[in-house]
Amino acid sequence: MRNYRLFFSGQVISNIGTWMQRIAQDWLVFRLSGNDPLALGIAVALQFLPTLVLSLWAGVLADRVDKRRLCVMIQSGMATQALVLGLLDVSGVVTLWQVYLLCLVLGALSALDVPARQAFVAEMVGPKQIPAAVALNSSVFNLARIVGPAIAGFAITWLGTGWMFLANAVSTLAVIAGLLLMNPDQLLRSPAVERAKGQLREGLTYVRGRADLMAVMTLMFFVSTFGITFFTSLAIVAGNVFGTQADGYGLLSTLLAVGSFTGSLMAARRGARGRPRVELLVGSAFGLGAIEVVAGFMPTYLVFGLALIPLGFATITFLNTANTLVQTSVSPEMRGRVMGIYVLVMIGGNPVGGPMVGWMASTFGGRSPFWIGGVISVAAAVAGAVILARRSGIQPDLGPSPQPVPRARPVTGFRVLLPGGSRRTGRLAARAAMKSGAPKKGRQYVLGDRLE
Repeated sequence: MRNYRLFFSGQVISNIGTWMQRIAQDWLVFRLSGNDPLALGIAVALQFLPTLVLSLWAGVLADRVDKRRLCVMIQSGMATQALVLGLLDVSGVVTLWQVYLLCLVLGALSALDVPARQAFVAEMVGPKQIPAAVALNSSVFNLARIVGPAIAGFAITWLGTGWMFLANAVSTLAVIAGLLLMNPDQLLRSPAVERAKGQLREGLTYVRGRADLMAVMTLMFFVSTFGITFFTSLAIVAGNVFGTQADGYGLLSTLLAVGSFTGSLMAARRGARGRPRVELLVGSAFGLGAIEVVAGFMPTYLVFGLALIPLGFATITFLNTANTLVQTSVSPEMRGRVMGIYVLVMIGGNPVGGPMVGWMASTFGGRSPFWIGGVISVAAAVAGAVILARRSGIQPDLGPSPQPVPRARPVTGFRVLLPGGSRRTGRLAARAAMKSGAPKKGRQYVLGDRLE
């Protein structure tokens, strides 16, 4: 799978740069706003707000056009966004409103990128390898979460945040190069969906008609909106609760990523054995919430950081399992639109969750997003378990069921009675006699003990 190896290699480099930018962006907003949690929440909301508007249409677009070319265009836009932000910061003229605006631009590009990239994975590896490919992508993503924040946390102290944005712009070129070097003839492409009215509505109707998918996506919405809020809450805990600088924030992100990377490696092993079980989805959501509640009450920086390791493990297990179950249970011609809906419920709550986390931290203390989000995640997992149990889990959609083909009654006899009472035995003789046409006078076909 040369195409997937090129994609995989580019993702290794690019994701490290992406995480360096995320740490730098959060810290830049935090610094420009005077350590205001609400300002950080607004930045997160602006980054994810376009998902509410664009992700569904991005899924329709991914079903209509060449996904590889679409990914090249989106990645080029992301590299430009990082370059502009880096130049503004390095030159010393960056302001908070400029960061907000570029967060909105990045959010629009990400809303287009995720459904296209998720659907493109299936074209590179084929349906049977989707679980393993999803897990490998996740392992790369979480390996970058270990390396990227660790580098950024210390590099920001020495060089400032601007150089992290410029580094991300350069790293994005690795993904673009990998996409351009692919052999399009080796892609396992689904038939392109012709442009027509009502395709978005068709995708929504498809998901609404699948009670199992509705249960998974509802669970994803509550857990991702209220439980997986680490992009905002970790910076608040690092700066306002434990009084650390950018290196302390980077270390917390790295510890969270250690657990996530371990979870993604376990997911890769499960992926080699086939689709995960729905029980794993519900169990990981419950574990995520329970661990998050415990982490919210950890008294010291060190103990809190150690609690992030199992939290990262549970988080990535939940996300990988949900992604794999959805991708492997939909028909190929609907995959782009379904993944657009999936991205909407996974990320679309962040415009609400980001400011909400900032408000909770300002009102109830910096730790409150952890234990409040954990309680909501546990409740959602219990409700999801009840619904999925009634629906007997989530089933794959393999497309239209083939029409049954009438089976010819097998020839079971061994004798042919010929004129004059002579016999010829054997199955082939019986079949040959039957193929000769309608029975002639004086000839009988014997099938088993029945006379025809």
